[in-house]
Amino acid sequence: MAILIPKKVKHRKHQKGRSRKRTFETAGSQLSFGSFGLKSLGVKWISSAQIEAARKAVIKYLKKGGKLWIRIFPNKVVTKKGTEVPMGGGKGSPDHYVFSIKPGRIIFELEGIGEQLAREAFKKAGDKLPIKTKFIKR
Repeated sequence: MAILIPKKVKHRKHQKGRSRKRTFETAGSQLSFGSFGLKSLGVKWISSAQIEAARKAVIKYLKKGGKLWIRIFPNKVVTKKGTEVPMGGGKGSPDHYVFSIKPGRIIFELEGIGEQLAREAFKKAGDKLPIKTKFIKR
């Protein structure tokens, strides 16, 4: 699987927005597909490369066992100006995509393996992410 990016976007460049430190996620906060999940405990932007690194860590640890669902998708674009560009000159070109995550959001779900194996796999995935995470089960 390649790095996660949207096929088509309405607007090529987004504004940053503000992080709401004290809000909790309402959508995507319950297990829907698997028996075990990895839940976020912080507010951060998670890039598509970080999601992919965490996914690879889980897949490598499981060795073809179980089924994994990725419950988040990076749809916010982050732009970057080139090097040595003077002040002004407008907004930079799109660089990478991120998902703005809040506490309580389910990031991954697993099914078809034992609890101890899932716990270890999600510990490895959590190490790849820039936020604190928590293992949950149904």
